[in-house]
Amino acid sequence: MTTKKPKNQKIVEENVVPPKIVKPTSGFLEKFKSRKSPTIGGVETLLTALPLHKISDANDFVRLSPLEAHWSPELCFVSVPIHGEKRDLLHLIDEEVAMQHLPSKKIKRFQLALATKPHDVFFLCIVPTTNLENSWNSTTLTACERAKTHWVQVSSRRDEGVEAYKIDPARDVDAFPEPKWPSRPLEELIEVTFRGRTIEVHDHPALLRLIGARQNLT
Repeated sequence: MTTKKPKNQKIVEENVVPPKIVKPTSGFLEKFKSRKSPTIGGVETLLTALPLHKISDANDFVRLSPLEAHWSPELCFVSVPIHGEKRDLLHLIDEEVAMQHLPSKKIKRFQLALATKPHDVFFLCIVPTTNLENSWNSTTLTACERAKTHWVQVSSRRDEGVEAYKIDPARDVDAFPEPKWPSRPLEELIEVTFRGRTIEVHDHPALLRLIGARQNLT
């Protein structure tokens, strides 16, 4: 027995509406974009407070950044005795504040430059800017300039009866990998290193300690 097609079957099929294709919204993925720096190998890590010393105190081969942005202007510092610390702590100090309260011999002036030992062991290098007629300072400055392009090791010549530093270049220019200088500004690195050790006001506890003024400890 043959089943007859309903008369309206053809009409129903012809009136079927095809599914609507939804086009992707422009910028849809923007809100899902990763904005945090990855922490995988090869990615620059955040530098914390850096050691600070002269190039001669590194006791190793050293390079100084050739980038002008990694060399500070001449800055002012003072060494402050701190209770419980074996050594005085170096503080940055506003020059006007320093000159108003302290004798000039207590104010230290020098540059800071970003430096590294082999394999990116970074530190802030003290670069002399005053009393350059002194042979120790002049040879230190020479070493810092050479270290912009070559690995150098600096040692005292006092045992030879010479009041100066000896500058020894690495035997091979490619003895160590080229430094991967951080992209962060030097100012930021100095700020992190001297956090809590900046004297900008006349009643700063560290300044009061230097001038022998009573401190309000309450």
